[in-house]
Amino acid sequence: MIQRQLFDVLKRLMNTGKAIVLIGARQTGKTTLLKELVKDGKNVQWLDADDITNRNLISNLTISKLPSLFGNNDIVVVDEAQRVENIGLQMKLITDNLPNVQLLITGSSAFELANRINEPLTGRKWEYKLYPFSFFELQQHFGTVNEIKNLPLRLVYGCYPDVVNNTGNERAILSQLTNSYLYKDILEWERIKHPDKLVKLLQSLAFQVGSEVSYSELANSVGMDKATVEKYITLLEQIQVIFRLGSFSRNLRNELKMSKKVYFYDNGIRNALIGNFNDIALRDDQGKLWENYMISELKKKHEYTGDYALTYFWRTVQQQEIDYLEEKDGVLMAYEFKWNPRKKARVSKTFLNAYPNSNVITITPENYYEVLI
Repeated sequence: MIQRQLFDVLKRLMNTGKAIVLIGARQTGKTTLLKELVKDGKNVQWLDADDITNRNLISNLTISKLPSLFGNNDIVVVDEAQRVENIGLQMKLITDNLPNVQLLITGSSAFELANRINEPLTGRKWEYKLYPFSFFELQQHFGTVNEIKNLPLRLVYGCYPDVVNNTGNERAILSQLTNSYLYKDILEWERIKHPDKLVKLLQSLAFQVGSEVSYSELANSVGMDKATVEKYITLLEQIQVIFRLGSFSRNLRNELKMSKKVYFYDNGIRNALIGNFNDIALRDDQGKLWENYMISELKKKHEYTGDYALTYFWRTVQQQEIDYLEEKDGVLMAYEFKWNPRKKARVSKTFLNAYPNSNVITITPENYYEVLI
């Protein structure tokens, strides 16, 4: 089993008097992680909310029923908790009335689950997000040298657990994931009549990875209005398929101030959407894949380590740009991602003059592991 970075974090939070909520996209390994977490527990009650009997039981909990249902348990797990309509209030009953029971909750739909648990469980929960495997997790399992050798595979097929663990079947697994399964929650929740437009929007975003996104242009290309495009992008972000990066602007009048870029949490999902699994050496989008991979890996690293930083890209109206910026404690770190290590990065003098105290790093396949470990 490939050890997840969150395992030790969650282990330390067990029996601290709060529920532990684990949110993530489908197939990122939430259930597997919790099974590993509770495997040594003596009295574990596991409730899969996909099962209608369990769902009804959870929905109809009362204070009087709790002792007989869970009073003898040390741990209660509610898996796929977004299936339970009043999940937050029901989980509050357990945390408030059974203080010796450790409650663990998983959910695949961040937007749906979070809306139901945030208010009822305020001050009563630890909440974490689980992503596809990170570079750190993979290099800890396979070794740094081997994982560096696997970089071409990660850029094309990504890091979803089933993909990594089933070499040779990557295309089939990714095709199943992107055939509405990954965004099934949006289709159900929004009752979308034309899911083909959502797929078309995702494909358009996949082709525009690393470029500034115009909601108006996307609306025209997929046959939606601008407001609907923005709404769907927000939902796709909340279920952890994509994420947005805003533009950095402090000193210069010609800096872009309101622009957004969209990236995918996983390269394999992006490539499946456009139907391109060609070897990295044969592709004309190497730079896009490299940039998407690195920015998503840095995002995972910050989330898992709790080393939070504000993140941006930087560009002027004259097209001078920096791929990626991190701001922490008033310090700016600027990253340029170059797939070809022999191609020298030209850092904008305008940026260096405007932000002379910033640190600029060029990341290539020869040194990328240093910033991800």
